[in-house]
Amino acid sequence: MASISLSLSPNPNHLYNDTVFSPQSHFLRRVATVSTLSGRHLNNKTSLSTSPEKYRREKVAAVRMSSTVSDSHSYDVVVVGAGIIGLSIARQLLNGSDLSVAVVDAAVPCSGATGAGQGYIWMVHKVPGSEKWELATRSRQLWEKFAEDVKHQGMDPQEVLGWKKTGSLLVGKTSQEMAALKEKVEQLSKAGLKAELLSSTELQEVEPALVIGEEGGAAFLPDDYQLDARRSVAYIEKENRKYATEGRYREYYNQPLTGLLRSDSGKVEAVQTSKNLLYSKKAIVIATGCWTGSLMHELIRDLDIEFDVPVKPRKGHLLVIENFNSFKLNHGLMEVGYVGHQDATRQPSSETETLSVSMTATMDTSGNLVLGSSRQFVGFNTEISEHIINQIWERAGEFFPSLRKLFLTDLEKTREVRVGLRPFMPGGKPMIGLVPGLSNVFLAAGHEGEGLSLALGTAEMVADMVLGNPTKVDTAPYALHTHCS
Repeated sequence: MASISLSLSPNPNHLYNDTVFSPQSHFLRRVATVSTLSGRHLNNKTSLSTSPEKYRREKVAAVRMSSTVSDSHSYDVVVVGAGIIGLSIARQLLNGSDLSVAVVDAAVPCSGATGAGQGYIWMVHKVPGSEKWELATRSRQLWEKFAEDVKHQGMDPQEVLGWKKTGSLLVGKTSQEMAALKEKVEQLSKAGLKAELLSSTELQEVEPALVIGEEGGAAFLPDDYQLDARRSVAYIEKENRKYATEGRYREYYNQPLTGLLRSDSGKVEAVQTSKNLLYSKKAIVIATGCWTGSLMHELIRDLDIEFDVPVKPRKGHLLVIENFNSFKLNHGLMEVGYVGHQDATRQPSSETETLSVSMTATMDTSGNLVLGSSRQFVGFNTEISEHIINQIWERAGEFFPSLRKLFLTDLEKTREVRVGLRPFMPGGKPMIGLVPGLSNVFLAAGHEGEGLSLALGTAEMVADMVLGNPTKVDTAPYALHTHCS
């Protein structure tokens, strides 16, 4: 599973700026190169032979050499970003209309937050009645339908998507945490979900390796799911590519977006990549995760539009122990403290405030133990921190004492570290909707650690907006002007 996936550079700063005229006399094309390193997945068996800085210089040089000579192509919709959000939007448009779609990415799928995630579709930590609740509920329904559709085609969703109904446990250790969990169970039950409050003894019966003390317990949702993001993305890609034979789909990977073409009327007519000029007849969708803020800043700063996209990178580590056999997990687990760390909506003022580590534990369909997780604001840095990995291991040991008998140094050959940059949004809600001042440019970003769980609902929402259909979910909480007012 170990691999290196690079897009460009960890520095989102403006690197190259030039103004050229396109063959169409009424177009002015501004090339603004935005370089990013969207994620790395490394284990101890892998080394990085090319430095990020050297890789950036080579990539920028290639952009400079090719930016004035491009092949042009035309599509109804151009989607920028090939993570789970972007590919799901393409899928929704392909399945629900006769539009043609192009997907553009500076790297390849799963090279960012999508490929570094833990893969849970859980409701146990959601808040009924919150602004994201409707979108989360709709997304869950769509994931369930997706898995059923795979099954109806004669395939096993567990094999194809890593899909499994594991149930989820939100775990507390103290009487105060149990009081909060009791309230959580009542809220979820009133919202129509099957939810139970498990005592410490009951929890021990379903998860023998978990030790939390007599005061503890858990909120249990038996109908929550687990999936494998990389398998799911691969399957979505495969399904999207079926439309390529009809001339309705094409991928442009390893092609960073370098500019927009805007007509005299103000409509964005095309996007410029490092290799191609892609015209859009109907819409352009920007779904570039944590890079969206810096990318949009570069793309619109000369378009006389005052608009800020406050999406920031929030780094996270996951520790994967391959073929783990010391104990088995029957459910997905998360400590109560994780919810508070996830919901923290302000960016800390000093570096000492940036790091939080909470216990999450899952076991995937391959028998790998996946432990998390960390959150910190360190810009676009994706270097592995052994200090943080040790903290994740130690925190997990507080819930699973048998892990204390094992040493990470003895597991070096079977461990993988995933590092990803979550697209953090102040306020905790993603931005989904039209970009103010651009009548045909949509944005879908800022899902933080919920990209996978909210992907299908987001895709449906964006597709309905593009097609002019009534939306299934209220779009108001996600409107871009709401975030920036």
